[in-house]
Amino acid sequence: MDSYLIFKSLHLVSMVAWFAGIFYLVRLFVYHVEADERPLEEAQVLKAQYAIMEERLFKIIVRPAMLLTWVFGILLIQSRGLEWLKISPWLHVKLLLVFLLSGYSDYLGRIAKQLRVEKKVMTSYQFRLFNEVPTLFLLAIILLAVYKNLANFGWTFLILVGFAVLLFIGTRWYRKIRMAKK
Repeated sequence: MDSYLIFKSLHLVSMVAWFAGIFYLVRLFVYHVEADERPLEEAQVLKAQYAIMEERLFKIIVRPAMLLTWVFGILLIQSRGLEWLKISPWLHVKLLLVFLLSGYSDYLGRIAKQLRVEKKVMTSYQFRLFNEVPTLFLLAIILLAVYKNLANFGWTFLILVGFAVLLFIGTRWYRKIRMAKK
């Protein structure tokens, strides 16, 4: 049982690092794109600095934390046994969400490469919306891990949809405030 708690602790620490990296990386994308609003010389310096920060953040924190989250998650499943996996439908949904989040994470790495070569990917507003996607994953994954009951997942899904709508409305409201200040 000691190894289970060690794996669980390391799984949680890795997951927190992964999410922190994801949230910060997309925030850097916002700043990177907004650097174009500055004078040319300043924009070039800022964009070069953001490109370095994005690459290091992805390679040193986001990708390794994602891989460690998977490793310790698999060790957790293995310590409980494959029979436990078979009888835990909530875990199947959680694994699907983590798989999709891994794809999102890899997509962020591709975006960082595109921004490095000055390719326009999204506007700062679109990046702000894009930065809310992992929030929904985080909420769903945590609720599944805590409640471990798919019967309640229907309500959880409705809560997630409501939360997504609120995030979208909040982001639009923030955009209007920013535009009014300009």
